[in-house]
Amino acid sequence: MAEQAIICKDLTKRFGDFYAVNKISFEVDKGEIFGFLGANGAGKTTAIRMLCGLSYPTSGEATVAGFNVYRQQESIKRSIGYMSQKFSLYENLTVLENITFFGGIYGVPRREIKERSRSLVETLGLQREAGKMVGELPLGWKQKLAFSVAIFHHPRIVFLDEPTGGVDPVTRRQFWDMIYEAAASGITIFVTTHYMDEAEYCNRISVMVDGKMAALDTPTNLKKQFSAADMDEVFYQLARGAKRAE
Repeated sequence: MAEQAIICKDLTKRFGDFYAVNKISFEVDKGEIFGFLGANGAGKTTAIRMLCGLSYPTSGEATVAGFNVYRQQESIKRSIGYMSQKFSLYENLTVLENITFFGGIYGVPRREIKERSRSLVETLGLQREAGKMVGELPLGWKQKLAFSVAIFHHPRIVFLDEPTGGVDPVTRRQFWDMIYEAAASGITIFVTTHYMDEAEYCNRISVMVDGKMAALDTPTNLKKQFSAADMDEVFYQLARGAKRAE
């Protein structure tokens, strides 16, 4: 059996009478690219915050990299990388300053930060931009840099929260090439997105609808199950079914 990087059982987050996440259960294997799909407001970000040790669940159980989300949040934070569309880099710092800063936050030794920074800048083709403020970079380059920084310390799992929002299709494809490379190195990828076409890039996906997990399987199996040509049609059927059940 594959080693499990994430295990969730009936994980729930409630705000008063509102269930942002309602008893979701799933497991993610080590090295897997796991897609966490759903429309805006479906509960994706709330779930990812609990798994990253940033928010306590109301009820349920979960372990991330073997650590308990209630009792070992700091250990979880040291074992993961995290990238958000909304905030990942400091725009008033240069490319190299951002890499150095986050390398230090993640606990990478200073000598290694210098060596890895040089290699990273070369890999991304940002030698000329290394001294520029991140705010001057195009969005696509910011996102590539942010992802590279999120895995700079070689985490066991990286959480990507809507990482490709706002970027053009070509850049999105290049970004996914980077994800494949990270997964091939053994890093588990947990990615949330509302772009249904990105589901095709994942090994397995779950679909969130109104805080609940409406489906979980490979993209191919889900399309067969719903007799759908693409994941947009799968999501449409799931969302329509949820509304009918209300």
